Amino acid sequence: MLVVDDHEAFRRFVSSTLSEQTNLKVIGEGRDGLEAVHQAEALQPDLILLDIGLPGLNGIEAARRIGKLAPNARIIFLTQESSADVVREAFGLGAWGYVTKVQAGLELLIAVESVMQSKQFRSSGLDGHGDLTPA
Repeated sequence: MLVVDDHEAFRRFVSSTLSEQTNLKVIGEGRDGLEAVHQAEALQPDLILLDIGLPGLNGIEAARRIGKLAPNARIIFLTQESSADVVREAFGLGAWGYVTKVQAGLELLIAVESVMQSKQFRSSGLDGHGDLTPA
């Protein structure tokens, strides 16, 4: 699993939370979009937790590139961004999950487990947005 977020404290929280699970292994971390792309290509992780508001190359653009370089990686966006248009775009790119940072403490492990079982996950923080399927 690859964890990418520009805030070091949050990235460490996510990595340590996931590392406590015996069936999950964090194999890399990144702090910006370009690093996410390079790490994804080099490590070929099964799962990538990716922020959208990244410096240099945002998470949406990074996901576009990752889709070509690591096509088997499943992406869960883990972000503060919750606008319906961005969520729709994320799933349109093939995201498997979308978790708002506000809900991360409650939903992170549930999202990861769901995606690893080939089930999409949408944060409860997105309730009220209506249909978020790509147009």
